Amino acid sequence: MNKYTIRNLCLGIFVLFGAQRATAEIKFVQYDLPNGLHVILHEDHSTPIVAVSVMYHVGSKNEEASRTGFAHFFEHLLFEGSENIKRGEYMKLVQAAGGQLNANTSQDRTYYYEELPSNQLELALWMESERMLHAKIDTIGVETQRKVVKEEKKQRFDNTPYGQLINVVYDNAFTVHPYHWSPIGKDQYIDQATISEFMEFYKTFYVPNNAVLVIGGDIDIKETKAWVEKYYGSIPRGTKPIPRPTAVEPQQTAEKRVTFYDNVQLPAVILAYHTPAMGSEDYYAVQLLTQWLSEGKSSLFQKEIVDKEQKAVQIGAFNIPNEDPSIAIMYGITNQGVTPDELEQSMEAQVEKIKTDLISEQDYQKLMNQTETAFVSRNSRLLGTVETLATDYTFLHDANLVNTEMERYKKVTKEDLKRVANKYFIKENRLVLDYLPKPKDNK
Repeated sequence: MNKYTIRNLCLGIFVLFGAQRATAEIKFVQYDLPNGLHVILHEDHSTPIVAVSVMYHVGSKNEEASRTGFAHFFEHLLFEGSENIKRGEYMKLVQAAGGQLNANTSQDRTYYYEELPSNQLELALWMESERMLHAKIDTIGVETQRKVVKEEKKQRFDNTPYGQLINVVYDNAFTVHPYHWSPIGKDQYIDQATISEFMEFYKTFYVPNNAVLVIGGDIDIKETKAWVEKYYGSIPRGTKPIPRPTAVEPQQTAEKRVTFYDNVQLPAVILAYHTPAMGSEDYYAVQLLTQWLSEGKSSLFQKEIVDKEQKAVQIGAFNIPNEDPSIAIMYGITNQGVTPDELEQSMEAQVEKIKTDLISEQDYQKLMNQTETAFVSRNSRLLGTVETLATDYTFLHDANLVNTEMERYKKVTKEDLKRVANKYFIKENRLVLDYLPKPKDNK
């Protein structure tokens, strides 16, 4: 038996046990504290670890147009410490306890999590309650994070090839809805903001009645409930109205075309289509359609455009799961000597195929298998399960989707795929972005 056979055997065993864990019903209990905090507890003794997460229902779409970037800024600022955690100690405490932690922000929510040995559960609960109750928001922390956020923007967006792609798409695809700006925001707005503005944002959004606390892993439900009451029960309910955007993006009636120049070597072509909100009936069909186009070496984009026509060096498609109606993005980076127009024509030809031809039974089964594998894989990890529970409750108020959402995909028929492609993947509903190298004489 060679080393590759051994590796594949071990991988198969790992996948098998992961699948057994994920396909079993994920059990949980959920309840609300009087202050409005929604709590979800998932008991799983398969490994001696716990995960604690808090999802705040605030993202870039909750910001004012003149103060973009606040939600992402707070993702960083709330690691500065609290009245009882010294500045710079937050990460050190978790890491010293043998754990890991992180946070991220989207258009719709801000998410914090820790994963630690199970005997450190109380530490994580206390630390997240400190973040919620009295985070340290002062001049030192704000000035420190201003520099951090601006540096992150430079590294991840300004100085990364194609780093502005998503920003340019959202900026041009949306005209009324606050998805118009991206979570990273504008430097000048963060620089202009005052301490009082930051405090107002914190007191409005980072409150128990705007959050979901999910605790999973090697826990005792009774003991955990007692700790939740101890650390979160006395946190006051937020008293300020929580702003939710009411703007509705008008239906697009004509194709938009945009050209953007950046420090890249090869042109890219992006086709971006308006798509329905996550959880809606057509959402699942759109997810499957983008997967059909680009998932795996035998996908339509890869097989036809990269391998056969050799018009792209990289290509893909994905639908972004936003709370409000969002965007399906199809992108390709041209091969040497290929023009953006030529690549666009090839991408459009494959889109037309899924609009005119019914998917074969073989490809349909493969698509469903890929989707179920991804579903199982995500929920075979504790952190994946915890985040899924938080997401499903925050946006759809149905934490049990962690067990049932795959059934929604299975209800999508071959005819549904064709219908939805013809409904959303039309020229009148899209933005075409030519992402081009800067001219050599550009200063």
